[in-house]
Amino acid sequence: MLLQYTGIGDVIWHIPYFEAVAKASQGGRITLVAQPSTQARVLLAHVPWIESFIDHDYRPRLSDQRRGQHGGLRGMLNMARTLRAGHFDRIVVFSGRASRGLLAALSGIPRRLGYGYRFWQRIFLNEGPYIRPHTSGSVEAYPEASAFCVAHGFCEAPIVPRFSAPPAMVEAMRSRLASLPRPLYALAIGTSEERKQWGEQNFAELATALCAQGAGVLILGGPKEAQLAQDIMGRIPADRRAQVQVLTDAPLLGSVAALQVVDACVGNDTGMIQISAAAAKPTFALLGNRPPLDHDPLMVGIHAPALADVSVAQVLAAIAKHAPASTSRPA
Repeated sequence: MLLQYTGIGDVIWHIPYFEAVAKASQGGRITLVAQPSTQARVLLAHVPWIESFIDHDYRPRLSDQRRGQHGGLRGMLNMARTLRAGHFDRIVVFSGRASRGLLAALSGIPRRLGYGYRFWQRIFLNEGPYIRPHTSGSVEAYPEASAFCVAHGFCEAPIVPRFSAPPAMVEAMRSRLASLPRPLYALAIGTSEERKQWGEQNFAELATALCAQGAGVLILGGPKEAQLAQDIMGRIPADRRAQVQVLTDAPLLGSVAALQVVDACVGNDTGMIQISAAAAKPTFALLGNRPPLDHDPLMVGIHAPALADVSVAQVLAAIAKHAPASTSRPA
């Protein structure tokens, strides 16, 4: 199985469909071919329906500042040789791109399934049905994966993504966050692109406002956000900081576990908000002028002419409308 997309959120959207294909595969397991930036090896290492992973290092993100070893014709041929060595009898290509169809054909895999909504991919595939491209204006990755899997009978209808960390990690995180009041809000401050960053001041003002309501706040990021998290904490009034905890030292699955423990999440348009929704938590995505995310009823998109125009008051209003039941101590 080959995934075209590059992000953590893209993997989350496709998880139910990967599993559905696995159920229809030999031994109930699949080999997943995905770009390293998806972190698929980390996220899905514990699931029983994946047999192995193959990195498709096709186009690293700009922030990686390197060239992918599978880019260009030579890289494609190298990738094709790797796939050919696996002696697979079927490849399921979650993509409509001609280059992914060509890669499947060069790999010599007998059965080749893909979206096929353009002639230039379809000529390299050999097993329909094919689907139409998604054109409604929302992000296309999830609806196209849904249409593809329904068309091929892997599932009967679109499946809302759900995902969990290993139970032991969830319990460890529950203990770590036990001192914080409820409801507990995660602020997912990380981003792979600066244009998606809501900013230190906004997150600090939001955290302060939530604390004033008696809530707890988890400032959630990775090691790259450690300084930003401390800067946000520094802007929160001293008498409210006992209601706030910073979490930037956990591995990726630790962050997944944290999102299973909190009551809701507000965050930049990155993989963490997709993980939050997949953990069945009300999730408030700071989108600005970006396409809507309509794959999960728990995902609330917060839009404005630009991300900088998204105000703290607008976010608080969205939270008030969709907030989890309050179990917090008095402010």
